[in-house]
Amino acid sequence: MPKLYSARQIIRALQRLGFEVVSQKGSHIKLRKRVNGQVFSPIVPNHREIVMGTLQSILRQAGITKEELDENI
Repeated sequence: MPKLYSARQIIRALQRLGFEVVSQKGSHIKLRKRVNGQVFSPIVPNHREIVMGTLQSILRQAGITKEELDENI
């Protein structure tokens, strides 16, 4: 079974990669990073365990790979 991450771990790793928390609505935390005119805005649900499909969606929204995330956790 693949390792599951918590929202806290994912948000901390994204902040190390330059993302900033911009808002929270309910249990969803929105981060943002601007790179060369592009804006990446991943939304992370504030849960204890993030399932793999949701993690893949977060990585796609952030424009990073799982390896980059793992290096910063």
